[in-house]
Amino acid sequence: MLRSIARICYRQRWATLGIWVLILIGVFAISITFGGESRTEFSLPGSETQEAVEILEAGGFGDRAGIQAQIVFEAENGVRDPAVQTAMEALFQRIEAEVADVSIISPYSPEGQRQITDDGRIAYAEVNFAERNIEEYTTAAEQIVAMRDEMVIPGAQLELGGEMFIEFSEPSSELIGVIAAIIILLVAFGSLLAMSLPIITALFGVGASIALVGLVANVIAVPDFTTAVAAMIGIGVGIDYSLLIITRFRKGLHDGLEPEAAVLRAADTAGRSVLFAGITVVISVMGLFALNLDTFRAVAVAAALAVLMTMMAALTLLPALLGFARERIDKLGLPHRRLAEGREQDGMWQRWSRFIQRRPWPPLLAALTLLLVLTIPLLDLRLGFSDAGSRAETDTTRRAYDLLSVGFGPGFNSPLILVAELPGGAADLAAFDTLTGSLNGAPGVAYASPPQPNDGGSTAISIVVPTTSPQDPATTDLVKRLRSEVIPPATAGSTANVLVGGAQAGVVDFVDYSAVRMPIFIGAVLLLSFLLLMAVFRSVLVAFKAIIMNMLSLGASFGVIVAVFQWGWAKDLVGVSQAGPIEAWAPLMIFAIVFGLSMDYEVFLLSRIKEEYDRTGDNANAVSSGLAATARVITAAAAIMICVFGSFVLSSETALKLLGFGMAVAIFVDATIVRMIVVPATMELLGDRNWWLPGWLKKVLPNITVDVPDEEPTPGMAAATANGGFD
Repeated sequence: MLRSIARICYRQRWATLGIWVLILIGVFAISITFGGESRTEFSLPGSETQEAVEILEAGGFGDRAGIQAQIVFEAENGVRDPAVQTAMEALFQRIEAEVADVSIISPYSPEGQRQITDDGRIAYAEVNFAERNIEEYTTAAEQIVAMRDEMVIPGAQLELGGEMFIEFSEPSSELIGVIAAIIILLVAFGSLLAMSLPIITALFGVGASIALVGLVANVIAVPDFTTAVAAMIGIGVGIDYSLLIITRFRKGLHDGLEPEAAVLRAADTAGRSVLFAGITVVISVMGLFALNLDTFRAVAVAAALAVLMTMMAALTLLPALLGFARERIDKLGLPHRRLAEGREQDGMWQRWSRFIQRRPWPPLLAALTLLLVLTIPLLDLRLGFSDAGSRAETDTTRRAYDLLSVGFGPGFNSPLILVAELPGGAADLAAFDTLTGSLNGAPGVAYASPPQPNDGGSTAISIVVPTTSPQDPATTDLVKRLRSEVIPPATAGSTANVLVGGAQAGVVDFVDYSAVRMPIFIGAVLLLSFLLLMAVFRSVLVAFKAIIMNMLSLGASFGVIVAVFQWGWAKDLVGVSQAGPIEAWAPLMIFAIVFGLSMDYEVFLLSRIKEEYDRTGDNANAVSSGLAATARVITAAAAIMICVFGSFVLSSETALKLLGFGMAVAIFVDATIVRMIVVPATMELLGDRNWWLPGWLKKVLPNITVDVPDEEPTPGMAAATANGGFD
């Protein structure tokens, strides 16, 4: 089928190019006209935090159900200076009048009397927002920032705290990644024309997928960072897939084939690998649906669309572009072109493989030891969310965070909300009052406010300020202790239902929620990948080994992430200002994406090894020849992935830094230690047993051919493979 598709696209290249241009223009036009707007909807079905939000909304505390923010200010002459107080009270009144559904607790009001430090130099106003979508939060934030910028108070510093006021100054990470890919492709191909084709193909696929993500926003909540993730993945895999096909096309030309025949062979060999690898990535990322969260569903759909569209571009648009290039693909060559053609490098890689195969145990043990050492920090993994203390000091939210920490203690940046349902009326309110009173001075609690009941007395809230920062493990321990040890006995004998809510409680619930579903997600992805690999390579051990190798790569990368972002080792090199817990969503996201992408390299390598084995029946020669034939491509492809992902380390957001850094490290480990050492060593040790498949499985599994050989297998090999690889 792929050969037929490639033939049509090659011969009808103008029509194919025109169709892709129309697709790109069409989906963008439809997306602009009918596309939904990005929005972030963070909810945890069945969690205590979510229940607390619902009670707040039902009890008339809707302005407490959304994001909380602060207006933090410091004055040389004290915040009670008449000029300062007059200006700030005017600002608070203006915000409440002009910004929809916002309430402010002023430090000059009776309710906010504890919002001024004892020395009177620092104060904050609590800004409470009703629940709204991300666009409305953005609009509200822009209004407040504009009002703040108009304020001029001599001798005073005015900052804004809260997620909605983060000051983004993002570098063009995608552009940086593309520039790096161009340089690598120039080195790999030695030709300007050959270099340009993967870039063009990837950009067509990525452009179409980003437009489609806009349409998806009509169906599910799509966070605003989703397109950046889709672009990062799409550029990486799109260039990689095209690189593989073009490399096979150029080999066909060098072997004396006509351009059309070379395109058809590339489609029927490398194209099959691309198709299978793309399907594997899609299966992996779609496993995120098992988490049943809109944010993960949106990222899964966006990543799947990016992979599917770039895969389709590689299998249809690229053959058409090769039809335009034909023999001229090596034109505009660079001075190093003879080296780029790879004859010497292929020989180097074959010698490397033979070196590993002669004595496989020492390099295998050394590689496994290194992977396990890199994995050790993973045992200390602590999940959470980065806070404003991790941002650059130029960001207003970081400066607000620092002022609050200095003036009120680190816990003021992670307040908890106790939400109480009071069906028993005054008796339940009295029990709640006793509870909050007992918390003042309790371990881990800096302050607990008296209960604030609603008009009907059916619901009340209390603000509890921890003594520790949001990222401190002690804050998490406080949430759990309140829920399990403090609240139940304090409310015994009453009908009050007291829940712990707030952003930090949400972090605890998210970590617990993920922990329950993570084994299901990982298990489903591993099982499906194992079955697919068995069907493709007709081998139990090859499939099992591939799964283990990928898990080792991921374990090592997670260990490095913990060492850098949690322990703080070399954090300055990646621009991390403060060590802290690993983003709670990051391990699942990195696993889904990297596991799928690393399977690309596994398929590319093993398909060539199996091709040689089917042709010759010599396992040792098949391993060395397969490695020699793919090492240069895998190295270039991995380098491109590393640059594309690594460019996101330049982001000002810790979460994007972590995502890009983690995926870059995982790809590096996978393409070097695993593919170049562990795989050839283990395949040499297993010998012909690599290709063992029980007879009953042969009957059950479908026979999926990924990479057909350039030549027919020898008669002797046909007999050997019929016997499962054994004599």
